[in-house]
Amino acid sequence: MNAEELLGNLNEEEDNKPKEQKKSPLVSLEKDLTFYAGSMKEVAVDIMVEGISSYPIFIAHQHEVNIGELILNRADLNTDWSIQASTLEEFIQKGIIHPDKREHFLKSYKKPEGYMCVFVVVPAGANFVYYPYPKV
Repeated sequence: MNAEELLGNLNEEEDNKPKEQKKSPLVSLEKDLTFYAGSMKEVAVDIMVEGISSYPIFIAHQHEVNIGELILNRADLNTDWSIQASTLEEFIQKGIIHPDKREHFLKSYKKPEGYMCVFVVVPAGANFVYYPYPKV
């Protein structure tokens, strides 16, 4: 599955802004992940405790995506990023991670008790990042 299949409606206004006015959407991602951290950790723990998966993955996006379940809506929360919850198994099922690459992915997967695995989707593409949960 490629980025075009993952992304739904793109914000055309953003695409029409001159380049010097565009600010990287990733600038606001860290702020939102910090704000969302408690809720995201709770969802990750639920995914693992309920036996759904040992490998929760969150999708951070500013458009619509066709994977996972929406858990934090930027429109409702007055933030820049929405978050969906998913699992390694769904990523394999949807063809985002090829079954042959599962072991390679698991080698880089950080402990979900300490890090959120975030699949960041932007119009130019997508990539995995690991963001630490704040120490309490």
